[in-house]
Amino acid sequence: MNDPFGAVELARSAALEESADAKFVGEFVAVESGEESDDRIATYLFESAVPGYTGWRWAVTVVKVDDESQPTISDVVLLPGSDSLLAPEWIPYKDRLLPGDVGVGDIVPTSADDVRLVP
Repeated sequence: MNDPFGAVELARSAALEESADAKFVGEFVAVESGEESDDRIATYLFESAVPGYTGWRWAVTVVKVDDESQPTISDVVLLPGSDSLLAPEWIPYKDRLLPGDVGVGDIVPTSADDVRLVP
């Protein structure tokens, strides 16, 4: 296991705190380091068991100020993995509306470039 800062437990405790329930943080997956020139930042990944987030991972970014300092938590987020369920790309309402979707009395916002609008 590659653990440049020896901070797996520190990272796990941060993920547990952010998750609000220990059952949502799974097993340790890996450590990802940024650029090779920056050996003071590492992201610890844990499996996510959050309902609706299949394939996602807890990503805990750990940093060290210098070689003598203790590692500290910079950020905790959920990130999608390669096999994650993702929301579809957003399609603006004006491109989604079909005949019959709106009727008399329905109010639909106009677009900023509507030629019917005058200052």
